Amino acid sequence: MTTFAKSLRWLHVNLFAKPFDTGLTLIVLPLLAWVLWGFLDWAIMLADWSVVLSSIKVLMTGLFPVEKLWLVWIALCLIAGLTGLASSTTMPFGRNALLAALALVALSLIAAAWFDTISAQTALVVASFFAVWAAGSRSETLRANLTGIAFGVLITVLLVLSPAGPSTWGGLLLSIVLTLTAALLTIPLGVLLAFGRQSRIASLRALCTGYIEVMRSVPLILVVYCIWVAFPLVAPQFPLPDVVRGLIGFTLFYSAYAAEFIRSGLQSVAKGQTEAAESLGLSDMDTKRIVILPQALRVAVPGLVGNILDIFNYAPLVFIIGLTDFLRAGQMILANPENSGRTYEIYVFLFLVYFAVGSVITFQARRLERKLAQGARK
Repeated sequence: MTTFAKSLRWLHVNLFAKPFDTGLTLIVLPLLAWVLWGFLDWAIMLADWSVVLSSIKVLMTGLFPVEKLWLVWIALCLIAGLTGLASSTTMPFGRNALLAALALVALSLIAAAWFDTISAQTALVVASFFAVWAAGSRSETLRANLTGIAFGVLITVLLVLSPAGPSTWGGLLLSIVLTLTAALLTIPLGVLLAFGRQSRIASLRALCTGYIEVMRSVPLILVVYCIWVAFPLVAPQFPLPDVVRGLIGFTLFYSAYAAEFIRSGLQSVAKGQTEAAESLGLSDMDTKRIVILPQALRVAVPGLVGNILDIFNYAPLVFIIGLTDFLRAGQMILANPENSGRTYEIYVFLFLVYFAVGSVITFQARRLERKLAQGARK
């Protein structure tokens, strides 16, 4: 079946299958076209995007020192490489990906020649993503050790950025670092809480259950603020930066949700799997590690990926403890009287970035779900 025939079939099945669907499509599509035309007319003819270009440093890195921005580029290359490795687990690197890589690198270099605010380092970040994607597609070892590599990259990124001081982290950089760190830390904590909730030890089971239910019944902003206020009172001999305290709040909060996702996966594992492992002489720990946990995580993947998207979307709540995330950086720019008339441009740019990141996470999640479903059927 040709691509054109597939497109016609998709339109018939999804938009014109029934008379009601056809009528609704004929009403909604012109309305969407009118809205899109109006937006494009404003974006191309009326909007002044110079405020975004002149403020891109604040939007991307907040108050990060200008003389140390090269550290940010190193961190972005590492994060891009990790993203490429994660992509290799769901999509093999083929000819189309190679063409896309060459096109994006070329566009980055062209943009660097035309705009002072966009440097050639962007091409290096793009190249890092595609290079590691290609390497991961050809190396089973890299894909198998993705979790360990992710923790290694996380620690390296934090060490690379630390010379500038956590108090200077901001903008999209802070949102990405917060999301990556909290998402990785919630998984092992969620595993421990999930097993603890199913433990035969009554006190441990009650403690884990109580923790999960309390965290799920209070708002995130309250947890972040309480950790920020309480930590200096409980442990004044260990002064922690605001970023670390905010990260602790996010990790403690979302680990409870991760635990519930993993617990649902544990419940999906047939009891016969455990009995078979015991009959083979495996210890309780080996049974959980080798037999139960891998199957449980396969079921829990959609929820865990949703956790990542939630963390990124709720990162702006760190404003309550004085941090400047991506959204707050945009609001700081609009606080300047010279930019007060450019509200739409700033918020449209923020929306597009949030939409792009969320779409990428959702797309990768769906690819991973389909791959895991195929593996389960095999």
